[in-house]
Amino acid sequence: MSEFYDEVDEEVRREQLKKLWDRYSIFIIAAAVLIIAGVGGWRGYQYVEANKAAEAGSAFNKALELSEQNKPAEAEKAFAEVAASAPFGYRLLARFHQAAEAAARDKAAGVKLFDELAADRSIGPEQQSLARLRAAGLLVDTAPYADLKKRLEGETVADAPFRHAARELLALSAWKANDAGAARQWLDMIALDGETPPGLRSRAEAMQALLPAVAKS
Repeated sequence: MSEFYDEVDEEVRREQLKKLWDRYSIFIIAAAVLIIAGVGGWRGYQYVEANKAAEAGSAFNKALELSEQNKPAEAEKAFAEVAASAPFGYRLLARFHQAAEAAARDKAAGVKLFDELAADRSIGPEQQSLARLRAAGLLVDTAPYADLKKRLEGETVADAPFRHAARELLALSAWKANDAGAARQWLDMIALDGETPPGLRSRAEAMQALLPAVAKS
């Protein structure tokens, strides 16, 4: 008798499953198709992105070779092409290299490109800071101290990633402008920062020795 009931239960379950399938089969099939399509699309996207990265890497390396061959104009053009179409990482590197190559022929052109990077929030605050520092480095011999201070003062605070280099550039600019007080300000910040790199600390000490005696009192 128990076997009979088992057979009846099995038949009931089978009938229920058939009803469920008849009612929802279109949705089950659609979901399966969507899953398969999604996996296929993701695999396809990964393949396309991998190809883009490989092409960008090859183009970037060719631009580097032109730079190493002392062909700044050609290298600048090649980096500009990478910056225009490559994935984000290569695009960012190419923009920095493009600016450096431009500066080799025309400092103003290099400053302009670094300033564009500094103003681009999409690249992140640390890269913006680096761009500001690179632009200031090109201007330190020619721009007034007030201009350098406007560009870099925000980069000298305690948690700024490139504060050591920014302070050194401002000290050098102030020294060139014969502003011993301002030079002393930045040199003191360098001396008092326990994380100042040894090489920079040595250069700061040498610059301090060049200050007039009145500035040391």
